[in-house]
Amino acid sequence: MPRISGSDFAHRLGVLCAAALISASLAVPDAVAAEGLNPNQQRAFDIYKELIEINTVTATGDTLKAAEAMAAHLRAGGFSDADVRVLSPAPRKGNLVARLRGTGARKPILLLAHIDVVPAAREDWSTDPFKLIEQDGYFYARGSGDDKYMAAVFVANLIRYRQEGYKPDRDIIVALETDEEILDKDALGIQFLLKNHRDLIDAEFALNEGGGVSLKDGKGVRNTVQTSEKVSVSYALTVKNRGGHSSLPVKDNAIYRLAAGLTRLSGFSFPLKLTETTRAYFERMARMEGGQFADDVRAVLSAPSDPTALSATRLTAGAFNNAQLRTTCVATMLEGGAAINALPQLASAKVNCRVIPGEPIETVKATLESVLADDQIVVTQLDSPVLSAPSALSDEIIGPITKLSAEFWPGAVVLPTMSTGATDGSYLRNAGIPTYGHSGLANEVGENRAHGRDERILVKSFFQGGEYLYRLVKVLAGGQ
Repeated sequence: MPRISGSDFAHRLGVLCAAALISASLAVPDAVAAEGLNPNQQRAFDIYKELIEINTVTATGDTLKAAEAMAAHLRAGGFSDADVRVLSPAPRKGNLVARLRGTGARKPILLLAHIDVVPAAREDWSTDPFKLIEQDGYFYARGSGDDKYMAAVFVANLIRYRQEGYKPDRDIIVALETDEEILDKDALGIQFLLKNHRDLIDAEFALNEGGGVSLKDGKGVRNTVQTSEKVSVSYALTVKNRGGHSSLPVKDNAIYRLAAGLTRLSGFSFPLKLTETTRAYFERMARMEGGQFADDVRAVLSAPSDPTALSATRLTAGAFNNAQLRTTCVATMLEGGAAINALPQLASAKVNCRVIPGEPIETVKATLESVLADDQIVVTQLDSPVLSAPSALSDEIIGPITKLSAEFWPGAVVLPTMSTGATDGSYLRNAGIPTYGHSGLANEVGENRAHGRDERILVKSFFQGGEYLYRLVKVLAGGQ
């Protein structure tokens, strides 16, 4: 694996690292600006680069190759075969479980990251998505943030702990799993591990993707901890008709009926509903933002049952706040008719819903049927949702995060969040392992290219986040 030379790296990162050194000297050592990478940073970069450049697109890539590559680094770092396991449930599918043994005084901590990525077409990108490119202070690559940053950092830090002779109070387990990007629908990733190798990953709690640091003009303003996820469930909406020749149109048209129902759905909003996580999130955001926003938050928190109030209307006008405060259902696919000169015999749409945790799934279908208000629109559930209760806002987790965050990003508010997307944390929570999405990866507000064109992360954030996770895990694991 090629190394970055000290002079070249210093030339390219001098300005960025100088600023980082002032505000976060603990996170980005002086050696970065002066001499290049220190040995720990070089190891992390080498692991990251190798992992990035293994194509692990879920459907066509090779996560087994990636898992074996990470296992090789761990073995070279002194771990025995007994403590580094590559588990392959299918061709080209691999999961890695590695363990740093502690005193056993407390139950283990699990560090979870997925190594599969979504597709990326070279013609859509300004760089090769499967080569790690450093440009303009960013690392560009598919998976650079989602989720090979955490996977590489966890592996590099585990080697660092061992080489330092660190003996934690609890075992530290790293699990790199496949197929997260398709919600493990074939049960080859986290479900495979839970079903067949629970003893290897059983833990008191887990750290996972799902929370990061928000920057405004380079200054940390929020550090989020994801404690819950909305539940994804999809439905097919179907209208059938006898059809006929287009020269003899009739009022009863399958496309029109479906379109009318979808129009009614577009104007409907589910009731407001708060959870422990979202209530804490909005309370802290109100203290941070102040002004009209804070007034609206206080009004909604005191009377969430009135979604028509002006305060609720203002607060839910933005997509993010709206998704935090209610279940959402949106049409995402549409199909109808078979020929330009034939009346449609079939019109169908697919609707994806993201349900607030704790809300009964069966009520969503009933609500859709009521809103569509047409018994000829047949609603069919397409998948089995993964229900998941939120992880508690434990002081054992939030306390150390709050204290350490203040050192790395002074003034940043630690915020519990509910993810509107989905991760494999839901499977862990259902298995009785509380899971917290918390990456330490800092990006400017609005700078999120995960799953998109030219996915990237800040170079300085890669090293700063890696140091943050190194220290956080040590605090959570205790010991000497």
